[in-house]
Amino acid sequence: MSALVLETTYTNSEHDQMINDLVGKPYGFYDRIKKRGIGSKRMIVDEVSPNMSQYLNTVDDLNYANIELRPGGILIRINKGLKNFTWIIPYYHLVMYKTNGASIHAQGKYIRFRENRTFKENKGFFGKMLDEKIEHDAQYDFY
Repeated sequence: MSALVLETTYTNSEHDQMINDLVGKPYGFYDRIKKRGIGSKRMIVDEVSPNMSQYLNTVDDLNYANIELRPGGILIRINKGLKNFTWIIPYYHLVMYKTNGASIHAQGKYIRFRENRTFKENKGFFGKMLDEKIEHDAQYDFY
């Protein structure tokens, strides 16, 4: 298993510590209110890179994922049957493309979300995510 995709079906303090080290601790209550939420609605996964296919349902079920913002990156939570997997992406790895739907690329992997009603409802969330990335990257601007 890749170091940056973890099985998070059950609470594991080692996994929690690794996530906190890579992308920061979860936002507090007041920050969540100030940001008007830090999580996306659940979206349908259309396609993933071959090295991510092991985290999806093998039968023709729909696959769902949602995104959580953290101070230093994002967490993409993928549901596979009764198991949950979390892909940890620091902002400096994050690349996003707006194709038919949206795709997120990092660490040689990608996930593409279907453009449907819930995707359109998440449009504001994607804008917020890109703003967070720009704000985070601006700290390291040496010009």
